[in-house]
Amino acid sequence: MLHIKKSHFFTLTALAFATSLSLPAQADVVASVKPLGFIAAAIADGVTPVDVLLPDGASEHDYALRPSDIKRIKNADLVVWVGPEMEAFMTKPAAELPAGKNLEIAVMPEVKPLLVKGAEDDDHPDDAASQESAEAHDEEAHHHHHGEFNMHLWLSPQISKLAAVAIHGKLLELMPESKAKLDANLQRFERELADTDKHISAQLAPVSNKGYFVFHDAYTYFEKHYGLSPSGHFTVNPEIQPGAQRLHQIRTQLVEQKAVCVFAEPQFRPAVIDAVARGTQVRKGTLDPLGTNISLSQDSYVKFLSQLSGQYASCLNGA
Repeated sequence: MLHIKKSHFFTLTALAFATSLSLPAQADVVASVKPLGFIAAAIADGVTPVDVLLPDGASEHDYALRPSDIKRIKNADLVVWVGPEMEAFMTKPAAELPAGKNLEIAVMPEVKPLLVKGAEDDDHPDDAASQESAEAHDEEAHHHHHGEFNMHLWLSPQISKLAAVAIHGKLLELMPESKAKLDANLQRFERELADTDKHISAQLAPVSNKGYFVFHDAYTYFEKHYGLSPSGHFTVNPEIQPGAQRLHQIRTQLVEQKAVCVFAEPQFRPAVIDAVARGTQVRKGTLDPLGTNISLSQDSYVKFLSQLSGQYASCLNGA
């Protein structure tokens, strides 16, 4: 009886092994940040799993990879990220990947002409000692702020569409047998993105002339695309508190009612926002540039854009 069981076991094992050889290889996709994961999930839906490195609640500006993260990057069949000016933590592991597995959005030829300049460092602390300390901290941990361009590329519907096309192309190389499904996924993504874009344009048009302050300089692509009128930002680098002069400038504009909203972020809820807004009529809202409460799915990127639009509209409208 034991002999039969063993033979059955070996037969089943051999059968499972043979079956596994005939199946297409699974091409796991790893994205650096959640919004890139949203785009990848739309294209890879029903084809291959998508994983995100940056945990919810963490900031892309100062994340440090764990050993398990490095293993995930090495084992991935495709890694999607913006570039070293945004995710400094990705620079070394991405450099070790073969070109076919490394999709760096910022260096794509179609994306380069669409990049916009980053904000000037006009909001560093005022006194020399703080300035020196801030710059040392900046140099150590936040290299992306010293780049020429704003690298929050996933906030551009136009660039995100190009990223989707590029992900589709990479997965097609890896999994040509899934061409029909990948093609259908890309077509659906482009169609839903176009519909969502029209809806957001209509939603934000009535508030396009209302001034507001965001916590950090992340939203330029979204704001330009939808014609919004930002009054400014508290800081370029979310890890460094703005200086007294900067806060005075912002408070003056709030007192003079030149802005109707100030926006915090889920990852950054600094006391300076409450302090500057105290005693004024300005409303306080929250913008989530990473979609922390949205799960990866085929529709998650358009949900992310719609959520962000709703966050703007709600505060600017006074809802």
